[in-house]
Amino acid sequence: MSGSLWVGSEEYGGIPTPTRRGSPLPPAWRLEAIWATERPRTPSISADGRLAAFVQDRDTSDVWLLDLETGRVSRLTTGRRPMPYWEDMTPVFSPDSTRVAYGDEGAVWLVAAEGGPPRRVLEAGAPVWLDDATLVVTIERHECGRLAVLDVADPWPQRLGRDHGGLDDRGDESGAVVSPDGRHVAFAFHSRADLCRQEIRVVDVSTGAVRALTGSPGILDHQPAWSPDGTLIAFTAQRAEWWDLRLVDPATGEERLLAAADGDISEPAWSKDGSRIAAVRSSEDRHDLIVVDVASGGIADVAAGGTWGTPLWTAQGALVATYEDHATPPELRLAELGGSTRTLCSDAPQAVRAAPHVAPEQVSFASADGLDVHGLLYRPRDTGRPAAAVVYAHGGPTSASGDDWDGVTQYFVDKGYAWLAVNFRGSTGRGKAYEHLNDLDWGVGDARDCLAAADFLRTLDWVDRDRLAIFGPSYGSYMALCAAVEDAGERFRCAVCKYGEADLLVSWTQGDLAGVLYAGTNMMGDPSEQRDAYVRGSPIHQLERLRAPLLVATGELDERVHPKQSAQLVYELRRLGKTYEYVTYPTEAHGFLRERPFLDFHRRLERFLDWYLL
Repeated sequence: MSGSLWVGSEEYGGIPTPTRRGSPLPPAWRLEAIWATERPRTPSISADGRLAAFVQDRDTSDVWLLDLETGRVSRLTTGRRPMPYWEDMTPVFSPDSTRVAYGDEGAVWLVAAEGGPPRRVLEAGAPVWLDDATLVVTIERHECGRLAVLDVADPWPQRLGRDHGGLDDRGDESGAVVSPDGRHVAFAFHSRADLCRQEIRVVDVSTGAVRALTGSPGILDHQPAWSPDGTLIAFTAQRAEWWDLRLVDPATGEERLLAAADGDISEPAWSKDGSRIAAVRSSEDRHDLIVVDVASGGIADVAAGGTWGTPLWTAQGALVATYEDHATPPELRLAELGGSTRTLCSDAPQAVRAAPHVAPEQVSFASADGLDVHGLLYRPRDTGRPAAAVVYAHGGPTSASGDDWDGVTQYFVDKGYAWLAVNFRGSTGRGKAYEHLNDLDWGVGDARDCLAAADFLRTLDWVDRDRLAIFGPSYGSYMALCAAVEDAGERFRCAVCKYGEADLLVSWTQGDLAGVLYAGTNMMGDPSEQRDAYVRGSPIHQLERLRAPLLVATGELDERVHPKQSAQLVYELRRLGKTYEYVTYPTEAHGFLRERPFLDFHRRLERFLDWYLL
């Protein structure tokens, strides 16, 4: 056990990793500045168009307000726990703009927009205002997500959809959006009978009667958005190779394709007059800001990515959205339809702004089965001596490494490491077929894509072929372990597993419900029917092949990938006499977000990589 309040268990198999004598810090980057780089995200705009509410990641993930007229930024809440930016919920204004509802600690809270102490309403999530006195929230009942309605003055939740007729109601209800007249709520329904099916449904608030507007076996529809006059619902659909934008008439169920592109369209937001829809178009490593004409379906580019997200219309007809790229820390921007943009909120430390940022180059290489795999390669500035290199595997797996800001990557590239962020099969940004190539094949084909990334690095004359490592968080941690086991010491000198799985079959019983449904059953099938695939994809059964030393780290509060997965892995490493370093963080969940754990882990990572590679 460690003597630190921030570090729980520490264990070493073999010789503890020492600090490499003479190992320098990078010239321009420091971990403290990376952690202190704030991330504004998940904005919403008040009905009067005057204020934007957003979450700002500092030492906490509190709610902040931005006055869109004056540019003044003020902190609305204090003490909200740190939340991973990839799964936090949006703070939302009441229709009269006087209050903000938000989630924290598994509950819904209310706070006055002018300030004051927040009030805990009830245990629930994803609040949406039905009117100034009523919320629609998501609660979990019988291991399903249910929409419920409640009076904020007397918060006793009642199920919103009470009459499903002949519809299957065994599934998860999410993404609630209220019609302009407040009489109906549209939402996405994810069926348990077919986990590859998600449909748009609408419920009558007064009667509780539910109707399905879309729905086909094996098809995903989501992100419903009402038109300002309530006559149409826009939604995104993965019917073909890319997610497209569609419209459905809530009265008749008549549906039509509005816009499709060579990329995924997401996050639709109607203009105030209903003539246009703002959205994000994603392809490969870029996420562009676009506007779709509702009458013609024509797509107009507003601003190129980098990475744009969560576009919202202002009262003046401009767009507020999040933005970042490899050289731009996360910020809120205002984008005019004429093409100009300006920063509204950005609080990165001067040390980060002044530091040199290396731009990645797109690379591709063939995997073991001939599949063309892509990645982003960061090359250190000084390659007079062949560089040590890291293969980085992203989480998800339905995600991708793109042109976004990653201070940790820049830190290690500044030290002299090459860094290859590999978008293995199952990643987004390359179409539906590529995204589904790892269905029923976790830990096999995708892990070999990571090995192919190492083989590609070894062909570069400025990379030292004998000084390679692999590292990733969550699913990327699982990729690192799978690849290191398959590699059996041929390519990698060491590997790093950051809160990842080792035994898919056991993890299916341990993780939270959302993780099991999203990242397990709908891609791998039920383990009672696909046991062989679960076992085949579990590196815990082949650890005797492992030759590379492992750094294993996990948060003791992790519900997505239970910390018992890391404990099970370390038990087997210990039994087999492998070399490893193991650390747990008592305050952390699925993401090392607080300052001390963040710094402790990344200093361990630096020491570990430096010892084995430099």
